[in-house]
Amino acid sequence: MAIEVIMPKLGVDMQEGEILEWKKQEGDEVKEGDILLEIMSDKTNMEIEAEDSGVLIKIVHGDGATVPVTEVIAYLGEAGETVDAGTATVKEATKELEAAGLEVPKAPAQEVAQAPKAALADDEYDIVVVGGGPAGYYAAIRGAQLGGKIAIVEKSEFGGTCLNKGCIPTKTYLKNAEILEGLKIAAGRGINLASTNYTIDMDKTVDFKNSVVKKLTSGVGGLLKANKVTMFNGLAKVNPDKTVVIGSQTIKGRNIILATGSKVSRINIPGIDSKHVLTSDDILDLREIPKSLAVIGGGVVGVELGLVFASYGTEVTVVEMADRIIPAMDREISLELQKILSKKGMKFMTSVSLEEIVEANNQLTLKVSGQEVVVDKALLSIGRVPQLNGLEDLNLELDRGRIKVNEYQETSIPGIYAPGDVNGQKMLAHAAYRMGEVAAENAMRGNTRKANLAYTPAAVYTHPEVAICGLTEEQAREQYGDILIGRNSFTGNGRAIASNEDHGFVKVIADAKYHEILGVHIVGPSAAEMINEASTIMESELTVDEVALSIHGHPTFSEVMYEAFMDVLGEAIHNPPRRK
Repeated sequence: MAIEVIMPKLGVDMQEGEILEWKKQEGDEVKEGDILLEIMSDKTNMEIEAEDSGVLIKIVHGDGATVPVTEVIAYLGEAGETVDAGTATVKEATKELEAAGLEVPKAPAQEVAQAPKAALADDEYDIVVVGGGPAGYYAAIRGAQLGGKIAIVEKSEFGGTCLNKGCIPTKTYLKNAEILEGLKIAAGRGINLASTNYTIDMDKTVDFKNSVVKKLTSGVGGLLKANKVTMFNGLAKVNPDKTVVIGSQTIKGRNIILATGSKVSRINIPGIDSKHVLTSDDILDLREIPKSLAVIGGGVVGVELGLVFASYGTEVTVVEMADRIIPAMDREISLELQKILSKKGMKFMTSVSLEEIVEANNQLTLKVSGQEVVVDKALLSIGRVPQLNGLEDLNLELDRGRIKVNEYQETSIPGIYAPGDVNGQKMLAHAAYRMGEVAAENAMRGNTRKANLAYTPAAVYTHPEVAICGLTEEQAREQYGDILIGRNSFTGNGRAIASNEDHGFVKVIADAKYHEILGVHIVGPSAAEMINEASTIMESELTVDEVALSIHGHPTFSEVMYEAFMDVLGEAIHNPPRRK
């Protein structure tokens, strides 16, 4: 079936584009990413890449033509395939009728109608979702919204790692850390507390965390019931014939969505099995504050939980194999965060490896690249790996232990999808939401929707927060070569100064030719909230010049991001003049 190539909308103000030159001609083979043509809008010239592969079977509008945005300009297809000459004309006529508010004539019914689907048996479902975490419950509810008969199987609590053992309980504890930091600066703001002495009741802390978790997990259960999703509790064993066994019960799905999530990763070194070595699951139920804590792994979870216990008065040492914490993020942002957290009392050992853990006298000695770190407890936080229990008989194609999926979230077995952590593409709850939604739509409607995760934001909920979207500076230089960088600091921001949060900065990366926004990186107050604006801007394909037309409220933290965009153009008002 032919694939439409349309005139792209390159900005919010673009209404039409002029085709300057087709780089491919009819009959040429085209690969995804090839330059198809060059166009000119009212703002700039731009080369347009092919979004699909195939043969350029028809050019509807040639060089020199001015075409409204979203109008078909060409068709890709298979060699020898043809396009009905009247197709484009019919589509344009339809648009004109709709614009005039007139009824569009319906095409005559086909003589041979599609055979209706066979009725579902009592124990059969349109989709059986395995796993009740973010990807799973999103998929189940979306499938139900599309009219499907849906079942979901969860072996423990609905809500998955995020609600029960990850995002939510961790953020509950991080709020405590924020409150404690506020107490420390209260006197300097004229707030004289009756006593500067405080204690932390870990029993109440854990109980409050549990109440937050229960409220949210019960909310997920309520949503599933409201959408008439049939819920099963137990470990699901999935078979190649799409039957799912839960204990003594067997159900069947026309489609299966595997949303089994992930589990804590472990390393095989002497002493790692000590009862004093905790996982992120364990430490969230700890009802005593250790005097000292070693965090094995300087990733997001390790740094967040390390800061929590540092705020409680624990002496925290982070042990990281890479040369900096959270090494996947932009280097400049990573080093800035490490510097700020060091001032808060956290210690960092980077470019080291953990060789052995020795337990003696109710303490641990970590042997780290020839050095010794003695602590009461250790937190093992080296990442997560896909959870594949119950899927052993499927013989799915894997990639380094992760279920391999295509752009539709479908596995190597047709009709079986695997969104979320289990495929390892983006191990974030909000990415899992989108993947689960896409998987459900494709299971119900056929493979029509792709999951675009390129502009998925990510955040570290330390104090200050860190948030990122798009390419790091290192990645941008490697892929684009010539780039522009804009920065603006919170040190001069009115709201940040008034809030005692005047630390950190925003960094914007753009390509030098078109001012396309390649990445936005923030370390500072409300970074996790502001990054959503950056993600929307990038998804909408706005250029730096177009963002410059917007107005940001004052006084707000987000003014810093606006000024960073302006600095890309060399026009930031609150930055000192650049040296020439």
